[in-house]
Amino acid sequence: MPWPLTVLAPVAGTVLAMGQVPDPVFAGEIVGPGLAIDPSRDAVVTAIAPVAGRILKLHPHAYVILADDSRGALVHLGLDTVQLGGQGFTLHVAEGDVVAAGDVVVSWNPADVAAGGRSPICPVVALEAKPEAVTASVAPGTTVRAGEPLFVWA
Repeated sequence: MPWPLTVLAPVAGTVLAMGQVPDPVFAGEIVGPGLAIDPSRDAVVTAIAPVAGRILKLHPHAYVILADDSRGALVHLGLDTVQLGGQGFTLHVAEGDVVAAGDVVVSWNPADVAAGGRSPICPVVALEAKPEAVTASVAPGTTVRAGEPLFVWA
């Protein structure tokens, strides 16, 4: 059994249960369990690496970091944001880069995403994990800062 992996909040905001995400793939935990964050809409937000590892996949709106033990953490910046074609997102790393937990990965503006009619909610997913492997560090409705523990993946 792998060691417990603490997954950090990639952005600041209000924690949501995955079932509260207005997207059936995330709400149904089809790609894996986790939590989501409804981000602050005050300004440009820097999304950080929730775990240390290698950037396995990097898109302007989403990224996967593969931890040393081969567990992948997915951060999706908003819903349906793939439709933006990268507009409004600034990448700070490249696919294949090794990052520490807390390193800046992408900058974006959740208010702009919301103004365009899309949800800025950010699912944070333990890819392909069993639901019982994930334990929330904070309850839904709690406000977190980027870098604070979000959940533990056993």
